[in-house]
Amino acid sequence: MPQAIAIDGPAGAGKSTIARRVAEQLGILYLDTGAMYRAIGYAAISKGISPRDSEAVERLLEKTVLDVVFEEGTQRVLVDGQDVTSLIRTPEMSRAASDISALPCVRLYLVDRQRQIARQQPLVMDGRDIGSFVLPDAPHKFFLTASTDERARRRLKDLKAAGNHEATLESVLADILYRDRQDSTRAMAPLVKATDAIEIDTTHLTIDQVVKTLLAHIQAKG
Repeated sequence: MPQAIAIDGPAGAGKSTIARRVAEQLGILYLDTGAMYRAIGYAAISKGISPRDSEAVERLLEKTVLDVVFEEGTQRVLVDGQDVTSLIRTPEMSRAASDISALPCVRLYLVDRQRQIARQQPLVMDGRDIGSFVLPDAPHKFFLTASTDERARRRLKDLKAAGNHEATLESVLADILYRDRQDSTRAMAPLVKATDAIEIDTTHLTIDQVVKTLLAHIQAKG
């Protein structure tokens, strides 16, 4: 299997930003797994299906075509041919992703896709259970954390940068706490630090500092 770098952690810990920067520095692919769960959540909600309805979601998966494509190094997610990349970064889709990711049928469906991609090329993959479940044999594993308040501030900043000016710190914090509960208590592959992962608290670190720390560990291990 090509070398893989697994980056896990709770919502708002900076995983996606850090993973993308590390991939750029190493010249390898970055796979945003969270976007894949958000896309399935979008597919369910757009068809009036509750992300918690296991039977309905399982039927949906049988008829839904999820594609991940890369255009000039940027990941795009398509559902039944529709590019939903710009539609899945709302608090509503965030909760939908957390709810739907708790369903075993969804996790098995997407984990299979993620492993297929990882077998084809070196990459950086981030999520909740990459090092512990999706790619347990990945040679490089990291677990990023940050205080709840800091994670909420970061997420709010990202939302506003994306044009969402309706979100408030209170609503984003509530969403973070909700996702923490969902992700850490789900029955299948919950959010957990892999035993051999390096934990890094990013609360008081800049993005560049975190990236340098990860790259130093990767280079030292070889």
